[in-house]
Amino acid sequence: QKRICIFSSGSVLAQKLLFTYTEYGDLSRFISGWFDTKIGAKKEAESYARIAAASGVEPHEVVFISDVTAELAAARVAGMQTILSLRPGNHPQEGGENFPCVETFAAL
Repeated sequence: QKRICIFSSGSVLAQKLLFTYTEYGDLSRFISGWFDTKIGAKKEAESYARIAAASGVEPHEVVFISDVTAELAAARVAGMQTILSLRPGNHPQEGGENFPCVETFAAL
């Protein structure tokens, strides 16, 4: 079973509001877990270990997707699989060549 969780620097409340009121309707029902920086900093491996534990899975079972390579590096140290999200308008990321890349969810 695949689950989607969000880890954002925005508060959990802000995340829920964002995903509840989209132009595509309420997408919050597709989200299984909500995490903000109360779990830890986004560039620290321990934060990702805590997320895996809170989700009831081993880190190696998690695929973490981000458009920030420093976050991907921290998640990788924690044992997660990592993918760099290439989004239109984002600046190229230093070290991006060290991660598999994806441009759409369909490509996953």
